Amino acid sequence: MNDQEIDNTRRGILIGGALTATAAALPAMAAGQGAAVENSATTPAPVQSTVTMRINGQPHTLSLDTRTTLLDALREHLHLTGTKKGCDHGQCGACTVIVDGRRINSCLSLAVMHEGAEVTTIEGLGTPEKLHPMQAAFVKHDGFQCGYCTPGQICSAVAAIDEIRRGVPSHVTADLTVQPLLSSDELRERMSGNICRCGAYSNIIDAITEVAGSRS
Repeated sequence: MNDQEIDNTRRGILIGGALTATAAALPAMAAGQGAAVENSATTPAPVQSTVTMRINGQPHTLSLDTRTTLLDALREHLHLTGTKKGCDHGQCGACTVIVDGRRINSCLSLAVMHEGAEVTTIEGLGTPEKLHPMQAAFVKHDGFQCGYCTPGQICSAVAAIDEIRRGVPSHVTADLTVQPLLSSDELRERMSGNICRCGAYSNIIDAITEVAGSRS
């Protein structure tokens, strides 16, 4: 047997083996596809629920899949895209909004949990013609670079000042019997859940300090 014949024999063995393996796999693949089609046909439709909220002072009634987060309800259903989807795991703070006076990570909260709630997003704090004092301070102190985290930073900052003025303590509050100070340490602790990948933290604190001092 010459080299050409040997090569042809090897090629034939490899081709035959591949064909055999493919033929053996086809029934299993077909069965799997059939099961997938059957499962999709029997999967129940998503459960829908109606929820009514006041968002930026306006009433909204939405019919939503009960698994819809508040973040997705705002962005996808109401097109309030100022609230950003960052990590989608509650770790970066880009999705922070104010609900009934408290700041929350809207990516971790289901919309149906907020029936009757008062929700404030960055769009509800101010307008280009009349900025909220915190928005104006961020511009003045250059508290942002790329700006992606800024809506969440501003909502969180507004709520943080309100917490201090209402006497809500934080982890760094030294004396729980007196009202917390509007100090840099307090502000940094309260803003620690809002990440700025551009590193504008010092400017952000300057902006918040100015607004906190003005008692606006």
